Amino acid sequence: MAIFDGAALDDAHAIIARYPKGRERSAIMPLLYVAQSLEGHVSREGLREVGGLLGITTAEVEAVASFYTMFRLRPTGRHLVNVCTNLACLLRGAKDVYEAAHEAAGMAHGQDLSDDGLITLHEEECLGVCDFAPAVQIDFANHDTVTPERMRELIVELRAGRVPAPSRGPAMVSFAHASRVLAGLGETDA
Repeated sequence: MAIFDGAALDDAHAIIARYPKGRERSAIMPLLYVAQSLEGHVSREGLREVGGLLGITTAEVEAVASFYTMFRLRPTGRHLVNVCTNLACLLRGAKDVYEAAHEAAGMAHGQDLSDDGLITLHEEECLGVCDFAPAVQIDFANHDTVTPERMRELIVELRAGRVPAPSRGPAMVSFAHASRVLAGLGETDA
């Protein structure tokens, strides 16, 4: 069964139409976000279909998808929790925040998807908000100066079915919703 079918195919064509003739391959990232929003990750079939839509090889699509950490190439939970452990965050306690996230989510080290499929926990190289270290993202929305206690609270909120308000900007209701918004489709308050 095709990933880009029906309304999803219409969305794909609308995205491609945003780009000038001869520059359609520039739609690669938004199309990857759409595939991710539909499947919860970018599958091999998703890579192949994006390549087919753009007239490029699956390898060219995979080169982009595997370069950027915001594209997940394996199954991802309803919520993606990224914990930055780069230098600024590390110096301000990110390892303790990451440990608290594991404990609160009930996940062993090396496990990135909770047993119930609700949370994917990812150690991120850099979230680009060093002034607000340690930083955490939930479905790509930033949470600043997160302590281990706050990390536990964030996980409790997600487990209770509530999406915590980020430090700025709108909260995304799920990883799939965030991917759709990043593709330029859908509202931020879905």
